[in-house]
Amino acid sequence: MSASSPAKNNALMVSGTLRRAPKGHAGKFLGKPPVVPEPVRRPARLAIMLALAHKLQQAIDRGAVRDRADVARRLGLTRARVTQLLDLTLLAPDIQERILFSESEDGLEPVSERSVRGVLHIEDWAKQLEGCCFPDGAAGRLAHTADGHGQPG
Repeated sequence: MSASSPAKNNALMVSGTLRRAPKGHAGKFLGKPPVVPEPVRRPARLAIMLALAHKLQQAIDRGAVRDRADVARRLGLTRARVTQLLDLTLLAPDIQERILFSESEDGLEPVSERSVRGVLHIEDWAKQLEGCCFPDGAAGRLAHTADGHGQPG
């Protein structure tokens, strides 16, 4: 905050930054802006579900559990939910990689399970990449690599 010489109409001009103060302290000049906490980052919820789906599929393949119905009974889930989880493993590898490395920031998820579920019925991985939408459009860029299949040329 600094004061300068009087203006034309004998008003004193003050320059500085006026920041919003807590309730009850309104209109005061504050020295420094409030400290903004670092954003809380954690693995995205969909990334956790995809990792679980891979673990469940490995358990079925090893014979640790008989089938999806056995998994559902042991985890207390419905067979339909187990099927939804295991269907995530049918996504294109590029989409799965993108999901597994995604993070939620301050509780905001980068992509929802519902939006990804929309491309599960597509068998062609290149078309899955075109149909899948991530906030920064990275999945779309993966679809347009050298060979058109998400693999670098």
